[in-house]
Amino acid sequence: MNARLSSLVLVVALVVVPAGAKDKKKSSLPEYVLQATTVRVVVSPDAGEPVDHPMANATARDSVEKALMQWGRLQPVMDGQESDLIIAVRTGNGRMVQPTVKGGPIDQRPGVAQSTDGGIRIGAQQGQPPPLTDPGMGPQNGPLNQPRISNDVGASDDTFEVYRGHVQDPLDSPPVWRYIAKDCLREPGVAAVEEFRKAIAKAEQPQPAKKP
Repeated sequence: MNARLSSLVLVVALVVVPAGAKDKKKSSLPEYVLQATTVRVVVSPDAGEPVDHPMANATARDSVEKALMQWGRLQPVMDGQESDLIIAVRTGNGRMVQPTVKGGPIDQRPGVAQSTDGGIRIGAQQGQPPPLTDPGMGPQNGPLNQPRISNDVGASDDTFEVYRGHVQDPLDSPPVWRYIAKDCLREPGVAAVEEFRKAIAKAEQPQPAKKP
């Protein structure tokens, strides 16, 4: 009797395990990502500007916003406005550790004027931007911080991370989607935006019905 029971358990395990493994391979995104219409692009708060290229992150942010405008699905909003999603960008230069400038107004902008094939975007910052992380968790790159030199430790490649908007301290939660690759924030193409577009298109494809 015990032998028959053991055989039955083994057969059930062989049937169930592959199904579970198959489910883990499916790539999907939360519904709030698929329903999103607005996005705010920011420089990752813990990113410093490379000493030899002090506008690298600001340039990457601008390139991502223009690529989003050309895509047309998500409308970039200015600092100080609420958005459905938040995209944090951070550039890499092939080195895990590099001297950077942190603090001060280097990544802040009072307004923006961008022109792409998809149209023209002109806007100004509206009020004080809401905090992206809990101020009590560490120093912030706000206007009251003095610029300082530090050794920035992070990914050696460009990083593109997507977070949920309309929540408190959104960047304190894990990103819902991340893409890290060399020069993926650079024009032309901005590969990170193209990969995010593909991920959304894949998530929206009808899923085959599961067999009972």
